[in-house]
Parts: sequence; C-alpha cells; structure tokens
Amino acid sequence: MKPLFFSHNGNPELFNTLIESVSGEAAEYENHEFPDGESYVRIYSTCAGRDAIILGDLHRPNPKILPLVFLCETLRSEGIARIVLVLPYLPYMRQDIQFHPGEGVTSRFFAALLSRHVDHLITIDPHLHRYDSLDEIYSIPSQVLAATPCIAEWIHQQIDAPLIVGPDSESEQWAARTAEIVDCPYIVLEKTRFGDRDVEVSAPQAEDYLNHTPVLIDDIISTGRTMIKTAEALQKEGLKAPVCIGVHALFSGDALSAMRAAPIDRIVTCNTIAHETNAIDIAGLLGQALGTV
Repeated sequence: MKPLFFSHNGNPELFNTLIESVSGEAAEYENHEFPDGESYVRIYSTCAGRDAIILGDLHRPNPKILPLVFLCETLRSEGIARIVLVLPYLPYMRQDIQFHPGEGVTSRFFAALLSRHVDHLITIDPHLHRYDSLDEIYSIPSQVLAATPCIAEWIHQQIDAPLIVGPDSESEQWAARTAEIVDCPYIVLEKTRFGDRDVEVSAPQAEDYLNHTPVLIDDIISTGRTMIKTAEALQKEGLKAPVCIGVHALFSGDALSAMRAAPIDRIVTCNTIAHETNAIDIAGLLGQALGTV
C-alpha cells in the first residue's frame, strides 16, 4: 500500500514534491483548533497496516508540538504500521548541556518526547555542537542529512571565484566541506558571543582574496548578528560584499531587515523552513532518504 503523507505546518511545495518522489498518497484528515485553543484531530483515510510520513515544520515549536503528538497518537489508534517524521529543521538542539545550575537540558527532553510518538526521524543539519550523533539523545532510528551538496551546487552555478567563509568554529564543518566540493579556498573566523544579539568577529586576514566573492555559510540564521558582524569585518579588509547562506531560515525579530541594511550582497537559504530567501532546494535530498526508509 502507498504510504500516507501528512503535512504538519509543512511547506506545500516541498510536500507535493515528496509525495511524487516516493509515489505516496496525500492523507485526508482534519486538524482543527477550538476557540479555546484545544486541538481536534480526525483522519478520514484508511490507516491500518500502512506507513505514515509526516512532513513537519517545527520552527517556533511550542504551539505546534501538542497537535503533532495528537496526530501521531490518532494514527496509532487507527492502526498505522509506522510513523516516519520528516523535520527538515529540528528544534530544541541549543540547550545540549547544563550551562548554569538548575537549567533544563531541553534537547534531551524534546528528544525523549518525539521518540515516544514516532518510529523514525529524518532531519537536515541539526545543530550537533556537543553531541556526536542524534543517537545520544533519540531512542529511535534517525537519518541526519547534509545540505552541503545542495549548497555547493548553488554556489558553483551562481558565484564566480568564491571564497567560503565560516563565521565561527561551529560553522567550519559546513565551510570546509562546501569548499572541498566547489574546489575553492575557505577561511574560518573566531566569534565571541556576549549575548543573544551581541557578538564580535575576528578580523579575517584575507588580503590574498580581494578578487574573490566571500560566501558566508552557517547552519542557522537567527538574529543575523553573526553574519552582519562578519560582513562588516570583511568590508574593513577591503573584500567584496558577501553572499550569506544559511541552511535554516529562522530570522528572529528584525534579523532580515538588519541584514539587508548591512554590507551584504545576497541572503540565501535552503527551503527547510519556508521563507522568502529560499533559493536552495533540498527536496531531492529528502526524497532520496525517504526511498531508503
């Protein structure tokens, strides 16, 4: 039987592409919110013995999590065989240790919650800073995909003489791999964070690359301050205005307008989260992964 596809706040274009890629069937279901904020779920499609594939967008996750849990539990009650959750962006990866006494390590709590309600997780470039693998916190099988090949292909097609720039040590994994695929130089700067919106970035020392186009790469664009500070540092060294690429387009508050006011040429993201800056398509990447589940 064809797998049933459900969209939980997912990107409609991405949803339709994925259904076609694995010859799935769009489920008929209702997910309604009562005036008091409680959720109502009803599934009209036949579920017994079938696989369910849920494409979810959990950016700004809190209001979306409980309806997702109710959808999964309704599928269980209707006899679904297996639930595969596709989360291109995986939230709650920031708090991976207890930085201060009394803090909750929410990445572990969230992992335990999802692991209770789904059977398999597919995601793209989760923020694995202090974890070596999602297996450290998730008790279900997971596939972690890398957007790097998609980003590298876009750079190859769009940018002449690129210089890949990682704004901090955490971004080096994307910068180094992308530069290797594109076959171009890369540099990694040092970042000091003083608060959510207060960062400083080291001088790039990139005098040999004045004729290159800097391409800043990071997994998440949230406040945009890291990208802005990096662009300003590049400008002081006489380099061209950079192209800024983020895997996940969070863009909190005034981030997008602040970046557009900075010495930045273009802002580009993958469509892991639907956003006006999306230019790099990861549908093929997800389709390949679903074909192996």
